[in-house]
Amino acid sequence: MTKENQHSIPFIYKFIAGILAFFCMFIISMVFGAADTTIKDVWLALTSQATGDKMSIIREIRFPREVAAIFVGAALAISGAIMQGMTRNPLADPGLLGLTAGANAALALTIAFNPSANYLGILIACFIGAAVGALMVFGMGALKKGGFSPFRIVLAGAAVSAFLYAIAEGIGIYFKISKDVSMWTAGGMIGASWNQLQIIIPFILIGILISLLLSRQLTILSLSEEIAVGLGQKTTQIKTILFIVITLLAGASVALVGNMAFIGLMVPHIVRAIVGTDYRFILPMSGIVGATFMLFADTLGRTINSPYETPVAAIVAMFGLPFFLFIVRKGGKAFS
Repeated sequence: MTKENQHSIPFIYKFIAGILAFFCMFIISMVFGAADTTIKDVWLALTSQATGDKMSIIREIRFPREVAAIFVGAALAISGAIMQGMTRNPLADPGLLGLTAGANAALALTIAFNPSANYLGILIACFIGAAVGALMVFGMGALKKGGFSPFRIVLAGAAVSAFLYAIAEGIGIYFKISKDVSMWTAGGMIGASWNQLQIIIPFILIGILISLLLSRQLTILSLSEEIAVGLGQKTTQIKTILFIVITLLAGASVALVGNMAFIGLMVPHIVRAIVGTDYRFILPMSGIVGATFMLFADTLGRTINSPYETPVAAIVAMFGLPFFLFIVRKGGKAFS
């Protein structure tokens, strides 16, 4: 009996429950913060032309920030789910396997050598950096016979990430742009603007759409390479497209909010415990749960020590590191 058969509640009800939880978290994130606002203030700010300090704070600061949290959370969760399915590695995560470190290094290089680059230029640099980081990790993981061992990939990811972060730090110190790089890569939604979102969101939406279209192929690929080939799948082409999708999602996320590890690791494991092992269900649910979790983390970061900001990356790591150790202890089977 499969996991899907063990769960008597149809997926549609679980998905609706996820959307309701997401909607509630969005309302909470819009109401709570350093500025004292109410649900009525939020409603007026989003549905009317009312003016005032509270309206401006909600429309121009809080609303774009929470929209950024939604799309970044969904992008990182879905990219993590794809990586885990594609590599059959329960520890796969864009932040652990070199993608965010590569994007970070590329961002530092861009700021150093082309300080006048516009946001689209920085975004493209992050895409290239994420791809290079991932290729380095998978290249190191493939050097030894025996394929992609989960732990070998994680070790390669740690080594490559440390190397690329060192490059970024070195560039920042040498060119005296450490402060500028840190502002980009601190890991948070603060400063997210509508101009940035207009450039970033289409890339994330394209990546999510392609991943949903390939969800059936990803499910077969996650079972076994031999099964996928036996069923007539063009595994090389599918893996290439999925690799591009991961690069799009991770690169766009780093360009918008900086380094954010563990979301792509945690969310897919939690989602598999809810919906089973079919990626037609895992990917959309991961998007909803990832967005909800990022809203929660950002709201906590804004309110736990208000009016001061607690870095969202620290909030995520506080949940993610114990989760990572738990998954390692269980050999990746804890939630699968």
